[in-house]
Amino acid sequence: MTRARKASIYVALVLLSAVSVVPFLWMVATSLKHGHDIYTKVPSLLPLDRKTGEWAATLENYDYVLDVGGLGRAFLNSVWVCLVLVPAKLLVDALAAYAFARIPFPGRDKLFVALLGGMMVPTITLLVPRIHVTQALGMFDSGWGLIVPNIASVLDIFLLRQFFLSIPAELEEAALIDGASRMQIFWRIVLPLSKPVLAVVTITSFLFHWNDLVWPLVVLNDPDLYTLPLALQQLVASPDGGRAYYIMAGATLAVIPVIGVLLVFQRRILQGIAFTGLKS
Repeated sequence: MTRARKASIYVALVLLSAVSVVPFLWMVATSLKHGHDIYTKVPSLLPLDRKTGEWAATLENYDYVLDVGGLGRAFLNSVWVCLVLVPAKLLVDALAAYAFARIPFPGRDKLFVALLGGMMVPTITLLVPRIHVTQALGMFDSGWGLIVPNIASVLDIFLLRQFFLSIPAELEEAALIDGASRMQIFWRIVLPLSKPVLAVVTITSFLFHWNDLVWPLVVLNDPDLYTLPLALQQLVASPDGGRAYYIMAGATLAVIPVIGVLLVFQRRILQGIAFTGLKS
């Protein structure tokens, strides 16, 4: 590859990175501005005073959305839901995936195909049945109503099963000969060897449920139980909260944990996707 071609690739990557990063920088800068400093003839990426041009950053917007806007309570609700739901979901999906990958039982393959077929059903069509089930279980308008209906994912079961199939069966056969049970093999052999795909499932589940709006919007009525996306949506619809600097402050609060997770675990994500095979 010639130097000119390398240089052109680097330039293209820098431009694409700028296109991706500038909106986030603009969001953070707007969240730090006073209302009269936002709408200017010459756009500014920095929180500067419109008249003097001096640094004029403020945290009043964050104080408003955390207190008056209710995003502080919603942030804690989202953290609680993710801390409970993601580990429970990972355990249930891993157990189901191991059963489909290694434990022979009547109708196993047909049941797995049926589960995969269910993925073709649009999620929106399942809202009404899920609502009825949630009400019947007495979990409507509660935190558990957000957790229990989402405690299993067919896509995650599929990814985990494909990875478990790539683990040499000889390891498990040797453990069975030594007297290990299926659960001992699962905990001591399969899970330690599956860290890449477990990291992918954990991170993607966190991102999905952290940003989920539809199900909390349907199942929650109590404002004290609102998660962060739902509280942010209510903030946008409110007369005072609908101002740009409040919206950007709320959006920044919602995005910071996501960016932090992606920055910390980005190598795990790529590694897990690469190791998640398509073995049948």
